[in-house]
Parts: sequence; structure tokens; C-alpha cells
Amino acid sequence: MQLKNNKCLQNDSTDNINKKSSIKGKLTMATCALLQAGTPAAQAESGEWDVDTAFLYYSEDGRIDIFEPVVSASKEISDDEFVKFKVVYDTLTGSTPYGAQPTDSVQTITNPSGNSNYTVQPNELPLNSTFRDTRVSINADWIIPLDRLKRITVGANLSNEYDFSSIGASASYAQDSSDRNQTYSFGLAFSSDEWDPVGGKNTEFAYMIDGESNSPQPKGGTDTKSNVDLMLGLTQVVNRSTIMQFNLGHSTSSGYLTDPYRYISMIGTDGRPLPGANAPTDALPYLYEKRPDSRARNTFFWRTAHHLTEDVINVSYRYFTDDWGINSHTLDFKYRYELSNNQYLQPHVRYYTQTEADFYVNSLNANEALPEFASADYRLRDLVTTTVGLKYGMSVGKNSEFNARAEIMNQTYTVSNLIGEQNNQDIAPDLDAVILQFGYSFFW
Repeated sequence: MQLKNNKCLQNDSTDNINKKSSIKGKLTMATCALLQAGTPAAQAESGEWDVDTAFLYYSEDGRIDIFEPVVSASKEISDDEFVKFKVVYDTLTGSTPYGAQPTDSVQTITNPSGNSNYTVQPNELPLNSTFRDTRVSINADWIIPLDRLKRITVGANLSNEYDFSSIGASASYAQDSSDRNQTYSFGLAFSSDEWDPVGGKNTEFAYMIDGESNSPQPKGGTDTKSNVDLMLGLTQVVNRSTIMQFNLGHSTSSGYLTDPYRYISMIGTDGRPLPGANAPTDALPYLYEKRPDSRARNTFFWRTAHHLTEDVINVSYRYFTDDWGINSHTLDFKYRYELSNNQYLQPHVRYYTQTEADFYVNSLNANEALPEFASADYRLRDLVTTTVGLKYGMSVGKNSEFNARAEIMNQTYTVSNLIGEQNNQDIAPDLDAVILQFGYSFFW
């Protein structure tokens, strides 16, 4: 275990919050120790457990709070054969936007259960303050050496939330070159997910019905989707001080990809909420979203770690593209500055930008025909995220480390195609968040 180096398996950004397990993450983990090599490190003795614990607190300004304890453990059960386990427990509370737009009058919106309403004051972004969820995630991996240069890893993962569950399996193969300067890897993972929404699945492109009326909300039951991830990786030792990692990934998802809780404001020519002419009598001016039933994603990832006399520079770039029209770029930079007495500081800067999905809309015109797909999910629009933070770590005794991380995050959005009253509203206010993490690592 690299006790003096940054822990790869701890959360690195909001990208990891409520993130489903994938082969991409597992292969990144596999090369993480190499990428941070070069600093003297304590090693677990055979038969000892190498344990990492962390507690993450993530808080959005006026919105979601997340509390996340994490425990990871690995053990060498024979020569170069390891078992690894990871348990994550998330608690999410607060308010979150589900797609409705602010306007200059009071809005009435039905809760996810469909049985009651809540009101939103004029000129306020509609938020659902009843948002509550918990998640338990368990991952297990078994690393099996085939010979001195080859190994396979098989794994399984299980995740369960109040209204969502996922089960998956993965396998990867890694081979070192004869001089140990290159590692080639290939991985495959599959997962099956099931939605069991509160009150039942909202029908795609159905109108939201007033929860206090006598008309029933059109609801469905559960639904499923499947995911397949492929990954090719190369880790290259450049010289005694520098190492690089390259990954190519391809992922596909099929089935129910719509978010069952998200909806879209229906507006008139003046930009104010207005149900369409074919809306039911008790309909509110909101339509539940509809997304395609398949998605293909491709990623390119590059990371380089360079060991100076004492300090370590770690920089990475990730490019993402999918057939929904989203393209993103992520730049990540860390500089580990060694202090005296086995302490260190690590500044961190991350910059992320993405384009909006082809079917993203601010709202739908009540007087026009519906498109094939549409979503007002702010996570699918043009956005830029900047994260800046600092991590502090110190050795505690010979075989343990304590670390603490504090970061601030800002997310901004590009807004266009506004109509009438929408031009007078803050359709997409900036999102600010604070991230705090405390970790402790030890042998047992």
C-alpha cells in the first residue's frame, strides 16, 4: 500500500457520488499504484489486511447533502494473489430540481408519489424538498496470478437504493512485458439495473396530474436496463521518474434509460406554464420526460505521474462522447508536496466541460407537436464544472496514515432558446458545493 501517496480508491470528485461500479474504475485502480510509484511505501505483510477508511461529506448550496462512509480492504492470500472488498453507504437528503422552470406566478407540482402537491413561489426554481435516499454498495475482487507476468481479476458488485438496485460482474486480464515496463490490460463488465420508483413509474410524455384531484396519475410498475463495459488499457514506464496510463473504453446501455421522476414545463407563446390542448382536465402544465432506450459511450483516458526529487505531479485528461450528442473533456491536476515528518500537502484542480444532449430542452411548447425524445435534466445540458481543493496527509506510526481533503466546486450552465417570460428568470442558477473528506489507512 502506498501510504505516502494519494489513495486511489477514495472519492476524487463529485463524479464518484452515487456512481455505479464499472470495469473502467476497476482497471484504473489496477494501475493506480504504479502511477503513484516512486515514493518509499510501507507494504502489508502476507496475511495482513490493508484497510482504507474514509468519510465523505458533500453539500450543495441550498440543495443536496450527501454523507458517505467507505471501507476498503485487501489481503494477500498467497504469492501475488489478493482478495479485495469495498463497502459504501450513502445518505442523501435535501432539495433537487426535477425539470420545471421558474416563472412569475405560483406553481403547483405533484410529489413523486402522485398523491399530494407542493407549491413553488414566484420567481423561484422549483425544487423537491422531499428528496431522501440511501444506498449500500458492495464490491468484491479476486486477483489471481497465472504466472510471473500474467494475472486475471474477477469481481462482483451489488448496489441497492430505496427505488433502484444493480447487480454486476466483471473480469479483466493483465499482462506485463518481460522487462516489466509495460502492462497491457483488457476488461469486460456487465450489470443489470432495476427501477422501482416511488408510487410507480411515471408514463413517458404523460401529463402530471394534480395530486389532490380525483383523477389517478397514470403509473407503471418497475423497469430494467442492462449495461456492458469494455476497456483496453496500457501502462508504460517512461523512465525511473515517469509513468503513463492509457485507457480506451466502450460502454452500452439498453432498456429503460428515462429518469422516472423528471419532467418538463409545458409553456405557451409567452413563456409561462400552459397545458397543451390535449391535456386531461386535472393535468398540471408538466410532461414527464422521455429518453432513448439505448446509449453507446466511448472514452479515452490518459494519466501521467512524474516523481520529482521528493514531490509527485499527477495529471490526467479524459475525453467522453456518446450517441446522445454529449461530448466532454476533463482535466485533472494534483501536486503532492512533501513536508517534514512524513506529512504532505496536495493541491488539486479539476476542470470539466460538456455539450448538451441532442434531446435536451428548457421546456416544451404547448402549441407544438412533441419531439421523439425530450429531457430538461440539468445534468444533460451545456455545463462547466471547476473544482479546487487541498489535501493533507500524515503518517501515524509506521503502518498507518490519516488524511483530510477540502474542495469547493462550481458548476455553470449555458442557457439559450428562451421564450417570453423565461428571459426574466434565472433558468439555470449556478451550483456551488463543498466537499470534505477524512480518511484513515492501516494494516490489520
